[in-house]
Order: sequence, then structure tokens, then C-alpha cells
Amino acid sequence: MFKRLVHSNIGAALLNMAVAYLVWMLSRVGFFLENWSTFAPYMSWSLFKSMLHGALVFDTSALLYVNSLYLLLMLLPLHLKERAGFHRGLRWLFVVTNALAVASNLMDSVYFQYTGRRSTVSVFSEFANEGNITSILLTEFAHHWYLVLAFIVMVFILWRCYTRPRLEVYRFGYHYYLSQLIALLVLAPLAIVGIRGSVTAGTRPITISNANQFVNRPVESSVVLNTPFSMIRSIGKKAFVTPDYMTPEQMEATYSPLHPHPVTDGGHKGKNVVILIVESMGKEYIGYFNRSLDGGRYKGYMPFIDSLLTQSLTYKYSYANGRISMDAMPSILSGLPMMVEPFFLTPASLNDVDGISSMLGREGYSTAFFHGAHNISMGFSAYAHSIGYERYYGLDEYCKSPKYGGMDDFDGKWAIWDEPFLQFTLDNIHDMKQPFLATVFTASSHHPYSLPEQYRDSLTDEGGQPIHKCVRYTDLSLRRFFERASREPWYRNTIFVLVADHTNQTSHDVYKTDLGLYSIPIIFFTPDGQLEARTDEVTVAQQTDITPTLLHLLGYDKPYLAFGDDLLDEGRDRGDYWAFSYNAGIYQLVKGDLMLQFDGTKTTAVYRFKTDPLLKNNLVGRLPEQQPMEQFIKALIQQYMSRMNENRLLFNS
Repeated sequence: MFKRLVHSNIGAALLNMAVAYLVWMLSRVGFFLENWSTFAPYMSWSLFKSMLHGALVFDTSALLYVNSLYLLLMLLPLHLKERAGFHRGLRWLFVVTNALAVASNLMDSVYFQYTGRRSTVSVFSEFANEGNITSILLTEFAHHWYLVLAFIVMVFILWRCYTRPRLEVYRFGYHYYLSQLIALLVLAPLAIVGIRGSVTAGTRPITISNANQFVNRPVESSVVLNTPFSMIRSIGKKAFVTPDYMTPEQMEATYSPLHPHPVTDGGHKGKNVVILIVESMGKEYIGYFNRSLDGGRYKGYMPFIDSLLTQSLTYKYSYANGRISMDAMPSILSGLPMMVEPFFLTPASLNDVDGISSMLGREGYSTAFFHGAHNISMGFSAYAHSIGYERYYGLDEYCKSPKYGGMDDFDGKWAIWDEPFLQFTLDNIHDMKQPFLATVFTASSHHPYSLPEQYRDSLTDEGGQPIHKCVRYTDLSLRRFFERASREPWYRNTIFVLVADHTNQTSHDVYKTDLGLYSIPIIFFTPDGQLEARTDEVTVAQQTDITPTLLHLLGYDKPYLAFGDDLLDEGRDRGDYWAFSYNAGIYQLVKGDLMLQFDGTKTTAVYRFKTDPLLKNNLVGRLPEQQPMEQFIKALIQQYMSRMNENRLLFNS
């Protein structure tokens, strides 16, 4: 009887699903090992058990999604299907679908290093306009050959361990139909429970954010999740769902992004503005911010930036609002932080939106945006156009210039090397009518961490991370940019802003925390010395504060909307400034000396991050400041979601 069950469709299906469980778990092990430094130092036995529990919950759900057709066909009570050819087809269906799932898990183990989360279906939109994806994938396959080998082994296990039912065990009478029908009737409710992730009636199906209940830090939720689940559960989902935390009146009283009466000093009115968004320039790479690391021996990898900081206004506590390049432009140029999904990839990207370019354009500024990648790359050109940049200079324009090497200066994957493209930028700034706003997005300090041939021997990554040699190169390129710019007649009449789009590879524990992963420099520099050179060690700053602060300096006195604040408002208490980020399903708010983490329903953690930089002491429920911070972040989320959904991103909307 046992033999008949094992070799029946029911037994074979159960055995094959067990094999799938095993292979999916092996791909999770690969994910963990590939990101060992992110997860292993914080691992404990209790956390391991909780993660394993969560992993089984999410794998069950995704496995049932992925294998639903296979299971249905396997248990279909129709004896005409019991033929060798039919079951050969089922074997291919099972192996191919699960192989694709495993491949997505292994690929995400690499991509996770740049996003800090499992990929959702939006990843296809993110790279929809990139013509270099094949080249990038081939490069990654070569760099991570061991993951390719692991994939081959896992597919072999799926194929070799697949159990085919033995057709000779069947007697095609009522026993066959009854057993298959009972199996389907039992499977259906079990599948519903498995997909929902809970046996409790009335509960909502598990979603991506539920992974946080099994971990201590939001970033660890990616170990619990699997990529097929993240993609399936994000298909057709509305990125922005307006919560009902409070009445509109309470929301407005608690937080509003409107700036009806901007504070200005006008001392820099009519000055030019150059915004340099530097790819992956995390604070960890800059010695100026890290004098205490490695016993005071740490020098960093960007000596020019170190020297510039001694002449600039900067902030000890400054943060990105997102983890990928797409998040940076709306944050820096329009005061719109990333929340749930990149703004570019949502229907809200079609909303009416303002930016520093359109606001200064109405004041008579000429405006231009520079990015050395393909002109449609990452949606940058579309966004630049939507917020009023008059000119866009990308790869196409660079290649038309007879002064430069065209595609010979292309890095082979993403963009023109920083050094020549920054010089090309200066050529075009020289021709712009003053006052002007020029925004540059660099590209070379980026995966796959290559260098122009002439620098491959002289610039090294002795710090242990491949990106270190690239930030050295970008630092050199910025030095030469400023050396030439300093000879231009417009130089001393210009405000320079340098800011990273996001962080990248990290070596030190303080930069691996849920807050450290967003730690970037924000630098304001005026060559004429009118802006005091200092490091503000109290104020919390974020990318969305850049536009309001520049508008203050330039004397812009018209009302505007931004989810950020003027960092130079002397009438504001320094402890009132804040920074926001969205971290793998968790909303993070930094204010004063506290960081609060909120899962959309409740506060899950509160840390005194200034005295507890490794975020080890969770003070949730123990501080009186928690309640007002929770109210603030609820109002912030509700404002953001409602304005995105109702197309109210302008001051008068």
C-alpha cells in the first residue's frame, strides 16, 4: 500500500515538492553566504530559528504560487492524462519553473548589495531602457561563477531527484477518480492556507512587510523572503495606498510639506548653482567623517573631498532618502523621498511636480542636466524634462563633441568615464547664460568597479572593497573639475552642492546598520567664502533638505512644496530637523538623537543612534518621545500617499 502511494501521482507530487523546498532553501543559503558580512555578525541561535520559521512560511507561499499549474495537472482526475509523454512534459514544467525561481534568488543575492532588499516586479521597469543588460549579466556571471555553478547543481538536483509516477500502479476505476478528486479537494484549502501564510480565518494574506516579524533588523527580512514571492506579491499592487491614521486636519497640524512663507537671506541671490550628485559616495569613503575609525588611522579614499570639506558647510548626521540612483533625483531636486517604490516607476511619476530647476527657471535661470549614460538610462532625462531642465546632456551629446573620444571613453557598461565627462560638462557650463543651474550625476564609482586603462595600475582597492579604487578615480576627476572650474569667471559667483545618490559597499560595522546604510555626505561650498565653513554636529540632514536650503540661500521667497526643510533657518530648533528612509518594508524616522522604525501599524524599534551607533539597544516603549515621533511619521506617510494618489505635489494643489 505504501509503495502504491509513493509511486502514485499524489506521492510523486509530495516528493517533488519536498525536493523543491530543499533547492529553494539551498538558494537562500547562497543568498546568505554571498552577503555574509551583512547578516552573519548579527546572527544568534534564536534569530536563526525565527528566520527559518519565516523562510518556510514564505517559501511555502511562493512554492504553491510557482507550482500551482504543475500540482493541478498532476492531480487532475482524468485517466487519459496518465501517459508517459504527458508526465515527461510535467517533469519539464516542474524543473523549468523552479529553476527560474532559484535563478531569481541567486541573482538577487548579488543585486541585493545595491538595493538592500529583495527585488519586486518594478525591477523590470527599472532596467527597461537599459541597452547594456546582457553585457552586465554576462559580466556578473563571470564574476560570480560559483553562483552559476551552484545554480547548475540545483537544477541537476531538481531533474535527477524528480519522481515520476508509475503508471502500472493504477487501476482506472472509481478508485482512481476518487483518490485524485479527494487529493484535489484536500490540496485546495491547504494551498489557500499556504499561500495566505496563515490558517486563521479573516487574516490578510502575508505580504512582503510581514517578513519583518521574524527578524531583528529590516535588512534581515531579505533572508526570510524569497525573490519569487516578492515579485508575485508586487504584481499589480498599488505602490501608494493612503492610510487613515488621522483626520486631514490632524494630519495638517502634525506635519505638512508646504512651505508657504520661506525664510530667505538673499545674500546669495542671483548666484549660479552647481549640484554634483556623486555616484555611491558613502560617508565611509571619506576620511574627514571617520577620524575615529581604525584607531584614528583611517584616511579614506577621497583626499580631494577631504580638502574641500575644510572649506564647506557639512553635517555630521546626513542621510540619503533611498538606496538606488533612481531614488536620488526626486529627493535632491524636488524634495520627494522614496517611499515603498521608486517614484519613477509608479503612476505618480505622471503627476504635476515642481523642482529646483523649474522654480529657478521662473526666476530667469538657465538650466541643464548632465549624465554620461545613454540618454534614456534610468529615466533621468524624462524626469529632468518634467521638472524644467532646459537642456539634457548625455552620451549622445558627448559623442557629438569632436573634442572628446566618443565611445572610446565609454566604460563599456554604464556611462562615459567621470574625468572626461566632467570636463565636457565644464565646456557646456561655460556657454550657459548666467545665472545658471547645472546638475551633474557622475557614474564611474559604480559596479562593476572598473577603471580607465591608464589608472588601473596606479589606483588600487587596498581598503578591501572593489569600489575603493573607483571612488579614488572619481575623487581625482572631481579635483580636476574644480581645478579647471576655479579658473572660470563664474566660479566665485557659484554655490556648489556635493551629495551622494546612495551608499555602496561597506567595511565598518557602523555603516552596516539600518541607519548607516543611508549615511552620505551633504556638502555646501561657496568659493567666495560667504557661507561659513563648519561641520554641524547637531542638525539631522537629508537629501530632501537640499532644495529648500538652496532656495533660502538664493532668496527665493515664493511658496513651494517639499518633504524636507531649510537647514539654514535660524528660527528653527536644531533638534526639530529629521530624516526619512524606507528600509525593506519599514519606515525609518531620524529626529534629534533618536531613530524610530515603524512597520505601518506600530513602532518596532527606537534607538538613541548618536550614543548607540550600532543600534544594539532597542528602547521601544520606554521613551516619552516615541509617541510624538510615531504621530509625526504617520502624518508624513499619510501626506505623501494622499498627495501622490491625488496629484497634489504642487503648492497650490
